[in-house]
Amino acid sequence: MNYLNIPESENWESVTPIEKGWSKDRKFLVKTIDGELQLLRLSAGERYEAKKKEYEIISKYSTLGIPMSMPIAFGRCNDGQDTYMLLSWVEGKDLEEVLPGLSEEDQYRLGRQAGEILRKIHSIPLALEDVPEFTKREKKLVQLAQYECSSVRIPDDEPAIRFVRDHINDIWTVPPVYLHGDFHPGNLIYRSDGSIGVIDFNRWEVGDPYEDFYKLESFVVELSIPYCIGEIDAYFHDGVPEEFWLANAEYVAHASLYSIKWAEPFGQKDVDGMVERALTARADFDNFQNIIPKWYAAAKEMRG
Repeated sequence: MNYLNIPESENWESVTPIEKGWSKDRKFLVKTIDGELQLLRLSAGERYEAKKKEYEIISKYSTLGIPMSMPIAFGRCNDGQDTYMLLSWVEGKDLEEVLPGLSEEDQYRLGRQAGEILRKIHSIPLALEDVPEFTKREKKLVQLAQYECSSVRIPDDEPAIRFVRDHINDIWTVPPVYLHGDFHPGNLIYRSDGSIGVIDFNRWEVGDPYEDFYKLESFVVELSIPYCIGEIDAYFHDGVPEEFWLANAEYVAHASLYSIKWAEPFGQKDVDGMVERALTARADFDNFQNIIPKWYAAAKEMRG
């Protein structure tokens, strides 16, 4: 990359590619002449308006007082081909790598931190122009049909399919909010002071606040159940409503199936991983006969 094509590059000392992540953006670690670390994200020029909106949303999040990738600059590259976004670098380790080595008490504590951060993100007043015209119910049913017509179906999936169809109206029952869109330890940074920093807002959207939770089952239960419990407990001030459990079970049931279809372009390894997670979700929700996962119910019972 000819990084001299970026207007802010006159103050840069080095630019290092970052290979990690699923985003279509090209990402780079920038070190300035003054030793400051920054994150550079490059995307195709035709995505200018979408990335401009993303930068505006990040700017909204930056007012919350949470540790996060702060906005620095946005615009077109000098040649007009690409769009660039420059953000502050959140120093630390990926939380998903740190969690398994911590005590259960610390895992729960960090989960509570995450839940409090997520509640703050969801608290931002929604601009009138960002209020969605439609819910995602129809989209979820279309995706379910795509799974049903695919060649990657798992055995005995009928109860999960039936649950998704029967409970599609249990999502979007509360007012929409700004979502992080991909809120899990893979997009959180464990900082040296024991706090959490938030990164990767490129999947932001406006929608049902409860949709920001289903990836706990998809990706985090296998890392740390105490963290998952802490995030849910703190978000709801230790009083989880039944409407959340219904919506969450619906999102989990849908994701457990459609994620298998979604993973096909990434190869068999990713498909196999999603199949394994779908089987785990099926067990955790007792084949979707229960709306509260076993790992949460069991922990609460132990605590009295």
